[in-house]
Amino acid sequence: MAKQVRVMRMSVEQPLWRALTGYRVLTMLYAVGLFATEYDEFDRPGIAIAYYVVLFLWTLATLPRVQNAAACTKRFLAVDLAIAITGIVLTPLVVNDHHIDSGGPTLPSIWTAGSVLAFAIKGGWRWAALASTPVAAANLIERGHPARDTVHNVILVWVASIAIGYVVEVARASERTLARALEIEAATRERERLARDIHDSVLQVLAMVQRRGAVMGGEAAELGRMAGEQEVALRTLVSGGLTSVSRVSRDAAQGAVVHVVDDEPDDESADGSLDLRALLAPYASAKVSLVEPGAPVPLPAPAARELAAAVGAALDNVHRHAGEHARAWILVEDEPDEVIVTVRDDGPGIAEGRLAQAEGEGRLGVAQSIRGRLRDLGGSAELISPPGQGTEVELKVPKVSRGKAGQR
Repeated sequence: MAKQVRVMRMSVEQPLWRALTGYRVLTMLYAVGLFATEYDEFDRPGIAIAYYVVLFLWTLATLPRVQNAAACTKRFLAVDLAIAITGIVLTPLVVNDHHIDSGGPTLPSIWTAGSVLAFAIKGGWRWAALASTPVAAANLIERGHPARDTVHNVILVWVASIAIGYVVEVARASERTLARALEIEAATRERERLARDIHDSVLQVLAMVQRRGAVMGGEAAELGRMAGEQEVALRTLVSGGLTSVSRVSRDAAQGAVVHVVDDEPDDESADGSLDLRALLAPYASAKVSLVEPGAPVPLPAPAARELAAAVGAALDNVHRHAGEHARAWILVEDEPDEVIVTVRDDGPGIAEGRLAQAEGEGRLGVAQSIRGRLRDLGGSAELISPPGQGTEVELKVPKVSRGKAGQR
């Protein structure tokens, strides 16, 4: 069956880049507005105007550079920081002494913090500390002495940028961990599905070859022994399995990437449902009686297939454990909120504790092929088997599946 791949990207970093883009534009306009309102305090307004033209053009031209981590290169960060520091150092040359003594803003004003924050988001707290240091030095040089307000602003920018850089690093690590957890979960569910399918086919054939070979003896006995060894190895493989390494996007700003594979629909109806009766009909035979409603029993296609497979696994257990001459009955009940399928046989039943023992030995017939399927659908599977009175398996599936197997 064809597969379709859905890619889920998880990133808490990308919103930070978008916020930084808006911050740079707004603070650039703020700096220009301050210049306009304090024009009288500028002794050389021509130099200030030239700087603001450069700042305006640079901010708008470099907006694509602060869209993600890949576009924000080291060269861009260095030039951006240089423009901010240049504006700070130029401030004493273009304003009067009163502006400096009163603690007036520098030419770039709070736009400078955007340059430092770009370092923090790009490289974490170490890059933030590296960028904050020359900005702090430039502010001290502009003021001429370490005034209280200057020191306060320097420490504020320093601490804030380092804190944001640290948060970004933690967020990146969390994204990788979450992607890994989701992929392990997806791999585990796929391994369980494969285990059910293999148990329904290959493992049962190997077990039959082993039993028949032991009875026939000779070369057939050796073939049976080899089949038994392969059965054990295969059970171990499907019970343990391997999980691939999490994949991460080349663009770190896009966050971690998890690939989820879904089956494409084939014979589904227009609303994505299947008639359960059509899937159960092939199980009817001289020894298996099927009792079903006269009207269709629609279920979401994935749920219908899994429920039919669980019924098949229950019938396989009947043939295997109750004997070739055992009879079985399948009863389908279409309730308003759920579908109930009961599989009953007239075999000897199951000894108390046998199911737990079989699951511990890696025999996953009931644990995975039946209960595992129903659990994935948000339903339940109940097994009643008094010794000597046959076995009854009751499978319940909600019509609106709550399990992941029923989701598209």
